[in-house]
Amino acid sequence: MQSKTVLFIYLFLLFSANVLSQNSNIEIGIVTENDLYTSSKNDQYYTNGLEIFYRYLSKKEKPKLLKQVNQIKLGQYMYSPRYIYRDGEEMFDRPFAGYLFGEFGNTNFYTNQTVLKKYAQIGYVGPNSFADKVQSSTHRLFNYTAFDEWDYQIENALSIQLYAMIAKPFLGTINSERIDFQWQAEAKLGTIFTSFSTGFVTRIGIKKLVALSDSNFYGASLSKDKSFSTNEFYFYLAPYFNYQVYDATIQGGLFDDNSPVTFAIMPFRFNGEAGLRYRKNNLNLSYAFVYRGKELKSEKMTGYFYGSIGISYLFR
Repeated sequence: MQSKTVLFIYLFLLFSANVLSQNSNIEIGIVTENDLYTSSKNDQYYTNGLEIFYRYLSKKEKPKLLKQVNQIKLGQYMYSPRYIYRDGEEMFDRPFAGYLFGEFGNTNFYTNQTVLKKYAQIGYVGPNSFADKVQSSTHRLFNYTAFDEWDYQIENALSIQLYAMIAKPFLGTINSERIDFQWQAEAKLGTIFTSFSTGFVTRIGIKKLVALSDSNFYGASLSKDKSFSTNEFYFYLAPYFNYQVYDATIQGGLFDDNSPVTFAIMPFRFNGEAGLRYRKNNLNLSYAFVYRGKELKSEKMTGYFYGSIGISYLFR
């Protein structure tokens, strides 16, 4: 099965390179997420995430459509318990799980500053994600303990995911050059995650805010005018409510129950995010503090938080 994963990654990168070679106005970036980015003592649940992406402008033109930004992404997420017990899987407060995926999607930016994002993912949860090997190698590299308990991880499950998000300006009479508000709703449907979320986003400008259709908040830094350049620096808050229908990294595969450790999920959750985003000409930087409410029905599990760091560069 590991050979299928390697083939999947190879084909994904080959397709990405072909698209990249046909576009000169592109953005390439990386996002790294880890609970240690918030505290050296905080090591639980969502233990690491890595995304590599590039974006390019679509040639599509429609009435009221300012731009469409296409994105191709390769990512890997790792999940683990907070407390590890070698001789009792009943003591785990979350299953070990890894998720490896490739993604293609696009984001539309409209003249009324509405944003519509869509993407599709394909990948694997389970040993085919290589999460156990990546974590073990990384821990040995930095002289941390390498966990043997990955033997208890969620079993292999094929991922086919669809996603849609819409954001609209909100409280228009309050919006100004230094502060604005958006209502945001999203849906995830698939064999790994199915959920619905809604909440609000507030941007507070340290510099004058850039319109969403040109801002890095939803990935709109690219412009049809290759000489277009702008700077932005702002703080943002994004609290939202989440209804989780299904999560294979906790419940196991949708079509089998072979995973050795699983839990029932908590369906209603409060999540939140706060961070800083900066752009100077072609460089984008970001940091976010992310909070996730309690995800499963266990007396030991609590809500948790992690940090997210992003960097990207625009090539014109």
